[in-house]
Amino acid sequence: MADRLVDRQDIADVVLRYCRGIDRLDLELVRECYHADATDEHGTFTGTRDEYVDWVAGVLARFTGTMHVVANQLIEVDGDDARSETYGVAYHWGEPLDDHRHNFTTGFRYVDRFARRDSEWRISRRVAVREWTHVVPAEQQWVIPPERDGRRGHRDRTDALYDVSPSPASARSVPAADAGRSPASPDRGDRVSDEGAAAE
Repeated sequence: MADRLVDRQDIADVVLRYCRGIDRLDLELVRECYHADATDEHGTFTGTRDEYVDWVAGVLARFTGTMHVVANQLIEVDGDDARSETYGVAYHWGEPLDDHRHNFTTGFRYVDRFARRDSEWRISRRVAVREWTHVVPAEQQWVIPPERDGRRGHRDRTDALYDVSPSPASARSVPAADAGRSPASPDRGDRVSDEGAAAE
């Protein structure tokens, strides 16, 4: 039973690291959540791990920011394989404020197949299921002047996350600021029709 609980926590941590990588634009962290031969079905996209990372980089570049919040999670472990279903809500915002393609909220599920290889759990197959999408109109948004807003989140290594010195146990999931890994600079030329897929 104890081993099963450890497996479930390890799998849950992978999902959380994925969300961190997406929201901080740390695309190498996103990549590390998958096995090298993994596949991802994400909105209009279906392909390999590396193809997905390249694709989502362009999608995320259209937004000023995103925040992925996960809720219900059911993990079923069977030896070195597991199935995970994770419910979540993803917030997206950007300019101009009245452009619904850049300002919306989406309810989603990650339906994942995990595999443990070399004692490490990673995603071997993901299907991102979109359940609903809500447009956030400009009149419902409140832009607070930066000088009155305290510290804001950033999509790079100036974010508060990287000010925190990691413990040895968490060093892999919170890389040091000088580790030499910087978020990618995605191509902004991806098709507009793919924008909504960033909700997952």
